[in-house]
Amino acid sequence: MSHVLAAVAWPYANGPRHIGHVSGFGVPSDVFSRYMRMSGHDVLMVSGTDEHGTPIQVQADADGVTPRELADRYNRVIVEDLHGLGLSYDLFTRTTTGNHYAVVQELFTGLHANGYIVAKTTLGAISPSTGRTLPDRYIEGTCPICGYESARGDQCDNCGNQLDPEQLINPRSRINGETPQFVETEHFFLDLPAFAQSLGKWLDAREGWRPNVLKFSRNLLDDLQPRAITRDLEWGIPIPLDGWRDRPDKRIYVWFDAVIGYLSASIEWARRSGDPEAWRQWWSADAQGKDALGYYFMGKDNIVFHSVIWPSLLLGYSGAGDKGGQPGSLGTLNLPTEVVSSEYLTMEGRKFSSSRKVVIYVRDFLERYDADALRYFIAAAGPESNDTDFTWAEFVRRNNDELVAGWGNLVNRSISMAAKNFGAIPPLADPQEEDLALLASVRAGFTSVGELIGKHRQKAAIGEAMRLVAEANKYLSDQAPWKLKDEASKPRMGTILATALQAISDLNTLLTPFLPHSAQKVHELLGGTGVHAPMPSIVEVDDLDGGPGYPVLTGDYTVGARWEPVPLVAGTPLAAPKPVFRKLDPSVVEEELERLGS
Repeated sequence: MSHVLAAVAWPYANGPRHIGHVSGFGVPSDVFSRYMRMSGHDVLMVSGTDEHGTPIQVQADADGVTPRELADRYNRVIVEDLHGLGLSYDLFTRTTTGNHYAVVQELFTGLHANGYIVAKTTLGAISPSTGRTLPDRYIEGTCPICGYESARGDQCDNCGNQLDPEQLINPRSRINGETPQFVETEHFFLDLPAFAQSLGKWLDAREGWRPNVLKFSRNLLDDLQPRAITRDLEWGIPIPLDGWRDRPDKRIYVWFDAVIGYLSASIEWARRSGDPEAWRQWWSADAQGKDALGYYFMGKDNIVFHSVIWPSLLLGYSGAGDKGGQPGSLGTLNLPTEVVSSEYLTMEGRKFSSSRKVVIYVRDFLERYDADALRYFIAAAGPESNDTDFTWAEFVRRNNDELVAGWGNLVNRSISMAAKNFGAIPPLADPQEEDLALLASVRAGFTSVGELIGKHRQKAAIGEAMRLVAEANKYLSDQAPWKLKDEASKPRMGTILATALQAISDLNTLLTPFLPHSAQKVHELLGGTGVHAPMPSIVEVDDLDGGPGYPVLTGDYTVGARWEPVPLVAGTPLAAPKPVFRKLDPSVVEEELERLGS
């Protein structure tokens, strides 16, 4: 079995996250991690809130608080929301810890020592009204390459090319619309062209990636440009070089420090585990080689950071870029095994926009609906490989027709009949061909569903699991155990129900990565005890290096179901079940659309 790193995109802490965010990074990473743990792999799932950069400073100024106070507020909101969804992080932390600062500065100095970070004078954008630096992403204008009128100062979302803000035609501030001033300033740049050959060789060796990710990444290699790694900022990580570290006006740029969070979170987890070197099992090529696998989950707008920039940082620090060099004190670091990028989730035909109130925040959603209902929608109809539209009508339909009438009905009527007629799980006595056929079909799902999840085809995986649910429902309807009322027919009724209950138990295991909350309920309805689907906990911790405390998500995931069929024990007491899922009134659609319109 392998050590598997599940590296999950870091949500930005300038506000609550909406369901479009978690459809890209949250639910897909959790489904994969739960499956891999159930299959016996040693998984480390890490992430945290991304808390540096000018957007935090701008929002803090608007709210009349400090950047740290703003980050504290939304760090807690995001932790609570991800906890509500049941996302099984081994550690969900933040980028304002002493540990993160130290790891970021270590990578900076290692890259600098190997010649991959160079100083140069460039033009910086300044807000005329405030005198503050405008970050590239807060400058908008017309792309000089494709003519797209809403290109950002760091990248054109239309053609995908990297840009510098002074290249934009008619640049303007997205904060207040004013035209920025460009002044000369000295900064450090990541020498991305020095990775063209090593990146190309690495990308050419990738197998099994989603085609859109690989094609997009390869295309970026055609025009790599040095990328600014520092900015004129007050809020961020100090530059760890003599003459720079004490300057109050220069900080490491947020995009650089955020991607290093995967490594720093792994190191923090190890330090908290009691074995400070444990992180190396997931990161060090020297220690594990091919046994260590790393999967990175994000939305498609983050592909460039994970398939080009982050691999460049790892190559450069390890001394494996085109210029060579020596590994830093952390040693040679593993590159991603796969970059798993999702497309966009839209909402009622419109792009999610907090400012335009076209948004469904995770917290608001979970106050009204079950977490597993959202998880199911994302898995079954989410933006895995194409942009997908969330509509309330489709959400209600899938909840009522598939979760309630399909899976929930199978569980409820089977356990109800067994509890009423036997009071316990009946014995599987003298099974007939049709009984054995259903059990064999469901058992085969451990291979078919598991392989699909392992290949990041979660939509097909849950589709296969629900096909087996439909097969079990058909079996129960065809066998009609409720018609076998006389005493002579009761053994046959018991066998049919025992078959159905065994199928339900196995199907529940297949659905556990997708629906962990309801999986625990079904496990208990079948008379099971203990933890079936382990859940994360919110734990208040002290900063390991003396800073302020903060909440983290963590958990013990060594317990729970394994990815295998487990025979039910005849005679296990059963009680009349409670519904596993809630049926939604169709009026929900009108209510939610009215709320959206307001």
